[in-house]
This record gives sequence, structure tokens and C-alpha cells, in this order.
Amino acid sequence: METNTRRDFIKNTLTASLAVAMASPLAAVAGTENADAVALKFTQLPLKFPYNAFEPNIDALTMEIHYTKHHTAYIKNVNDAIAAESITYATEKDFFNNASRLSAKARNNGGGAWNHNFFFETLKPGTSAGPQGKLKAAIERTFGSLDKFKEQFSAAAAARFGSGWAWLVNDNGTLKISSTANQDNPLFDNAEVKGTPLLGLDVWEHAYYLKYQNKRADYIANWWNVVDWDVVGRRFK
Repeated sequence: METNTRRDFIKNTLTASLAVAMASPLAAVAGTENADAVALKFTQLPLKFPYNAFEPNIDALTMEIHYTKHHTAYIKNVNDAIAAESITYATEKDFFNNASRLSAKARNNGGGAWNHNFFFETLKPGTSAGPQGKLKAAIERTFGSLDKFKEQFSAAAAARFGSGWAWLVNDNGTLKISSTANQDNPLFDNAEVKGTPLLGLDVWEHAYYLKYQNKRADYIANWWNVVDWDVVGRRFK
């Protein structure tokens, strides 16, 4: 009886060791920490306004191409990458928390998908009273005035070399201005300035070149006219 028990113990131990050895490579694959998790799927949010709603600040053709071509492509490409690479992060937060571990296709297109949803959501035609309440107070406390904030933000957008974004970020209650290259954003685990994005400006040429050509500064100046400060304020918690 003792011999059988010992033999069973050895058999069970070997079986368990083999199972661990076979399973261990999965831990090295990005996004497979929870094999039962439902994989994230990025979705393109509908626009709140027609393409021509932002004239003359952003022209209708640019809005149409930006949304239906560029943004749509980012959505498709990131979802293709998630499926092809068996990425199983279940939330956008987890996806961006592991951005440095992702392939260039997944990372760049994931950023593009999220950034554009964020950008289009922040646009509103007509005049705006500007930031109000807690956001207004935080901007004035941090930057001195709304005008000074706009100057610093616009400078960050204008100085971004090549393609990228400018951001207003909430870093645990502290407002910061930053810019990122390509389709990176402040949610990335390796972002130079991390935090919760409140406001983002797309300074890729596809966002303005049909109307403004090389005059990025004019695009930035006119973009302020269509910022939905109510949306920005709701993001500041």
C-alpha cells in the first residue's frame, strides 16, 4: 500500500510539473494574463454634428476625410491586431497600461482609435463661454489665466515636430500641458507626462492641411473656437 501511494505521488507530481511547463510560455505573451477575459474591441463613436458644422474653423471636407478615412482605418487596424495577436486586455485602460509591450500596429492604431474618439467628442460649433467652475479655477491657479494657458498649450502644439498631439492632463489634481508623437497619448505606460487627458489637439497634417496647408498656427488658433468646454469640464473630476 505504501509503495502504491508513493508511486501515485510521483505520478501526480510529474503530471503537475508537465502542466506548468506547458502553460508557462503564455505568461510571456502580451495581453494573455487572463485567458478567460473577453478581448477589447475599439468602437468608433458617432459624430455629434454634421461635417460642415465647424466651418469656417475646420472645413467640411477635412472633417469628412478625417472621420471616415483616417479614424475608421485606426479602428479597423487595431481590432485586426487584437485578433491576430491574441491580445486579451479587456479594457482600454489595461491596453494603454501595457502599450510598451504591444506591437507597433496595435499600439499606434489603438492610440489613433482612442485619440480621435476623444478629439471629435471635444468639438462643438458656435461660441463657448470657456471653462467654468472647478476647471476654470484650476487653469487660473496653474497657468495664471485662460489666455496664458492657451498660449502655452498652443506653443506645445506648434512645437510638436512632425505628427502628434498636444494635451491638457490632470495628474492627480495637477494640470499639466504635454505633447506626444504620432498616436501616443498620456495614458500610455511609457508616456513622458502621464495622467488623465482633459483636452487633446490633433496636429497631424491630415487634421488641417486641406484648409491651412503649412499654417499650423492658424489651425491651432481657430480650433479654440470649436472647443466644447462643457465636455472638458466633465472630464475634470
